[in-house]
Amino acid sequence: MTKKQKKTLYKIIISFVLFLLGELLPVSGPVTFLFFLASYLLVGYPVLMKAGRNILKGQVFDENFLMSLATIGAFLIGEYPEGVAVMIFYQIGELFEKTAVGKSRQSISDLMDICPDIAHIEHNGQLEDVDPEEVLIDDIIFIKPGEKVPLDGIVIEGNSSLDTSALTGESIPRTIQKGDTILSGTINLSGIVRMKVTKEFGESTVSRILDLVENASNKKAPAEQFITKFSRYYTPVVVIVAFLLAFLPPVILQESFAGWIHRGLIFLVISCPCALVISVPLSFFGGIGGASKAGILVKGSNYLEILAKTDTILMDKTGTLTKGSFQVTKIESNSLTKDTLLEYCAYAEHYSNHPISLSIKQAYGKEIDAARLKDVEEIAGHGVKAYVDDLIIYAGNAKLMKQQNISIPQVDFIGTIIYVAVGNNYAGYIIISDEIKPDAKKAISDMKAMGVSKTVLLTGDHKSTGEAVGKELGIGEIHTELLPSDKVDIVEQYLDPARKKGYVAFAGDGINDAPVLTRADVGIAMGGLGSDAAIEAADVVIMNDEPSKIATAIGISRKTLRIVYQNISFALAVKFTILILGAFGLANMWMAVFADVGVSVIAILNATRALYWKNN
Repeated sequence: MTKKQKKTLYKIIISFVLFLLGELLPVSGPVTFLFFLASYLLVGYPVLMKAGRNILKGQVFDENFLMSLATIGAFLIGEYPEGVAVMIFYQIGELFEKTAVGKSRQSISDLMDICPDIAHIEHNGQLEDVDPEEVLIDDIIFIKPGEKVPLDGIVIEGNSSLDTSALTGESIPRTIQKGDTILSGTINLSGIVRMKVTKEFGESTVSRILDLVENASNKKAPAEQFITKFSRYYTPVVVIVAFLLAFLPPVILQESFAGWIHRGLIFLVISCPCALVISVPLSFFGGIGGASKAGILVKGSNYLEILAKTDTILMDKTGTLTKGSFQVTKIESNSLTKDTLLEYCAYAEHYSNHPISLSIKQAYGKEIDAARLKDVEEIAGHGVKAYVDDLIIYAGNAKLMKQQNISIPQVDFIGTIIYVAVGNNYAGYIIISDEIKPDAKKAISDMKAMGVSKTVLLTGDHKSTGEAVGKELGIGEIHTELLPSDKVDIVEQYLDPARKKGYVAFAGDGINDAPVLTRADVGIAMGGLGSDAAIEAADVVIMNDEPSKIATAIGISRKTLRIVYQNISFALAVKFTILILGAFGLANMWMAVFADVGVSVIAILNATRALYWKNN
């Protein structure tokens, strides 16, 4: 609890004591009135001031105005205890709200704390402490044990372990060594690390995350927009009705004004839309906070609502359902030894930075002697041609072999196949496979268990590879050998109103997924290792690259929306029931207090449940 909240609590306690003294005094009169007035002003002054300021700004019809009008009216007709009680309980409700918002904010505040204050930059052999925003790309910085990593970069010296929980929600430390990429916002736990900076502070992971979190509350869900519009019309209507209820019947029926004014004041207190105005945004805020605790960044409450109503999920394969780290899994030689076949292929692929080429060079594991290599030619969409020891080497797909009129055998495989030819003679093939992520199968089964009616795999890979992965994971529909534009076309088909029931989500991680992420109703990016473009284009970012977190995000969003609907239904049902009773003179001020403050407190407590998600 903050100092301000503690101060409010003390005021409420003192006000309540004064209220009890006023109630328990054996005599009535000016002394009793002074106790009630002191009690009222202690808790009511901030509300009265806020109402006054808003009236001067032209914002008349809000809950502060309603509370001020109702309680001052109660004093004017001599109902001091009711007037004080309404204001005390209103402040208790406000305190509950602030405490709940504080809890919802806590996980987001934790994210804000990941921003480091200094970076130790190496300058002329000395360490200099500077602001992370002053560090440039390729600068060398040191991260000491226990310190936050200030920028994104690559380890050039040192071994350590990283606490990534602030970014990913995972508690298990990650081991790092020379050559590994490390992200800003993580915490160095053990050894000293020397790192080369790869991104300026404004483009770093920590900066992007803070920007996402700070802007999340600007995008309101339809349910929030409904409440805003509802309050805009509802509040002036009930004020007019309360005024008519207080003054019209006594004029028509020739009755005393006091009783009808009291009834009108009760109607005003009942009508305060606090429960709706407070609890609905708080529920969405809690959902966003709960998601961030699980390592999921949601860029706005509108995306939470869309996720909750998503029934079709299309997914990229590489980097989303598979690790995206290719490895040589099989070498089949025809006329050469397997080692020689791998050597020729590694030389031919020497100048390529494609992940498949890198995996072949990694499998070869020896230094490339560039003097043995000449006339390297990359043939787009086919492979490479190069001279190694004056021998023509072709390394690529079946299209390359067909182009060179080289006969190759039919091979059943799971992965990417690289055919190798020496001269015009087929020499063998190398299979490179991408490992399926450990939780990918669980991700698909969890989605289906949640009622997602269709899961679709979209991949640019060979048909046999895509189908093998899709079949193993239990994905119902598989599209292979796709270009980025093809993926957009398929998403467009699912977005067609004629075949669409719920919303359509797409999950991907590569730069070529950015157009699809933007086009889907909700785009989900794998943020831990995903490309900047994908994270920028997405509406939801999974910070630890686990596809099972997609199901977690859907679960959190559905729980949040259930809480929102519960609060709306409960608040409106109680409000309208007691409003009708109040209009007929069957509700007293205490029932009015419950209809306003009691309903608000219950709705606020219910809203805080959005913060907590138990991942099965």
